[in-house]
Amino acid sequence: MVVSWMQGKCPEKGWSESTVELFLNELALMDSNNFLGNCGVGEREGRVASSLVARRHYRLIHGIGRSGDIAAVQPKAAGSSLLNKLTNSVVLDVLRLSGVRGAASCFVVPMATGMSLSLCFLTLRHRRPRARYIVWPRIDQKSCFKAMVTAGYEPVVVENVLEGDELRTDVAAVERQIQALGAESVLCVHSTTSCFAPRVPDRIEELATLCAKYDIPHIVNNAYGVQSSKCMHLIQQGARVGRVDAFVQSLDKNFMVPVGGAIIAGFDEAFIQEISQMYPGRASASPSLDVLITLLGLGAGGYKRLLAERKEMYSFLSQELGSLAAAHGERVLHTPHNPISLAMSLDGLRGDGDNKAVTQLGSMLFTRQVSGARVIPLGKEQTLGGHTFRGFMSHSEAYPVPYLNAAAAVGVTRDDVVLCVKRLDRCLKALRKEGGGPGGGGGGGGGGGGGGGSGGGGRDDDEDDDDDGAGDG
Repeated sequence: MVVSWMQGKCPEKGWSESTVELFLNELALMDSNNFLGNCGVGEREGRVASSLVARRHYRLIHGIGRSGDIAAVQPKAAGSSLLNKLTNSVVLDVLRLSGVRGAASCFVVPMATGMSLSLCFLTLRHRRPRARYIVWPRIDQKSCFKAMVTAGYEPVVVENVLEGDELRTDVAAVERQIQALGAESVLCVHSTTSCFAPRVPDRIEELATLCAKYDIPHIVNNAYGVQSSKCMHLIQQGARVGRVDAFVQSLDKNFMVPVGGAIIAGFDEAFIQEISQMYPGRASASPSLDVLITLLGLGAGGYKRLLAERKEMYSFLSQELGSLAAAHGERVLHTPHNPISLAMSLDGLRGDGDNKAVTQLGSMLFTRQVSGARVIPLGKEQTLGGHTFRGFMSHSEAYPVPYLNAAAAVGVTRDDVVLCVKRLDRCLKALRKEGGGPGGGGGGGGGGGGGGGSGGGGRDDDEDDDDDGAGDG
């Protein structure tokens, strides 16, 4: 255990809860607010009115960083500062063992993926003061789009190309946009790994090569990609053959902790430090504390087992969804480049330009406690930041079929898959009965009752797959 901490590594074998609590209590005793006889006369002295709140945070009250740098040490909070340093070191070790072996530096930031991306863009502003645009291969997730607008830049949306069932990066179109705008006017290329099928991870290697060619920064939205060796390999290879300046991933999606934290990582330690110094003020230590507790409890071996189990569940979900699709005259879309998300066609629910049965399926699933599934109708429009997305949620202006998304993300169980498929089967049978059999597609009103909302399977469009899958976020 001592050797692991001296090396800044995640312990191979997880610690017991009592050991983790002992360690956190020892860290807390190093903060001045917990000193016996301490006399505090400043405006921030780690005072907490509620003992319940104090226990919730293990009396680590000072947060992380100082006003000028989120990674800086606080002299009166040695324990909280050590917590921050150890968390960043352990997380970097986990990123490396997950596939990005060349990662040089990272830090945990108490913001979700979208705002963390904004922080990266704002940091680049000082390096590229004449830039106005961010070139962005399209992914239909609101937070990664808003991340660019919030940072004060104009997103240049590059439509994906349909290859078989997959939506893939149009690298040639990205290059044309760079040439048309002028490289100096482009802040960066903003690419995506993890995403909803039938979109697949961007061609990171080709984009990285392009960024190196035109000397343009490259920021990768890797929202839930840590759990996928394929996504992590894409980032590693991108940095090897071209340019990847930073990649951002969500804590909750990859490490099963509460929402509100992200990891900003990269291959240039100086640039990652520059991003951390851009964060204004101190920051909450809660996300750092949550992920450290989780990784200490799991150990490196436990986390690797979770990743292996996720891969098995992806295969099981694909098999079960394929059998269900065949029974209903549908098919699982062929998206071999997407390692997490799957999509099943809903052609049989499509009427003559009517999405009623398709959108009703989303509400039915939500009211039957199937969360996370997304039903994607055709022809939906959404305007964000002055840009109108046609075919919103499908990542394409004209995807040929409506479909349903399901994902095998870290922590998913066999029971989750079995129950989802069972309830989906019942919903499809009920809708087809209402519509007059397969292909009827009429899907009258009210069968599923309330709840979910049109076309989103009951999910808020802002929910990350991510991100947003991206993203997003």
